Amino acid sequence: MTSPRPIAADRPWERRSAGDGSGLILLSWIGTVTAVVTCGVNAVTGDRDAYLLSAGPALVLFAAGSGAFLWAFAVAVQRSRHEVIGVGGLYFLAGCAPPAVQRSMLASLGVQATVPLGVAVARPFTAFGVLAPMWALGLAGLWGARHGRFPARRDEGHGGDASADPSDAADCTADES
Repeated sequence: MTSPRPIAADRPWERRSAGDGSGLILLSWIGTVTAVVTCGVNAVTGDRDAYLLSAGPALVLFAAGSGAFLWAFAVAVQRSRHEVIGVGGLYFLAGCAPPAVQRSMLASLGVQATVPLGVAVARPFTAFGVLAPMWALGLAGLWGARHGRFPARRDEGHGGDASADPSDAADCTADES
């Protein structure tokens, strides 16, 4: 296990004001429960007038998830000046998060993707529910951008430019604090 790096003044993403990221995990599951319940009610009732019940929350989850996705990307761009960040590590937490965090975030994403899709197949007017997984994906990316551990870029003496071997991106270690 690696020890936490000191927080550098030029790396504001390392300021751990959000703690260990458990709030992001909780928010992801709240969105999952919201998507499942609203889609499930529409699937069970079959009430065409209540389809807005799943469309409204799904659109909100999609919009907020898109915002989180872009926020994660912006943080990752800043971090990429000093660290090698891969998309798999950033949004799917591959090797860059503790296994429990990765399992929880990906389980939330999986449920948000499969349940609304199944309901949309059975009741096509509930298809807005398939937009909801953007919420879990965006929050997983935000967790990775703020709390994931990525390998440092190496200065290989090419005119002072920092560069790294992209194959090192899989050698991530997670922040378990």
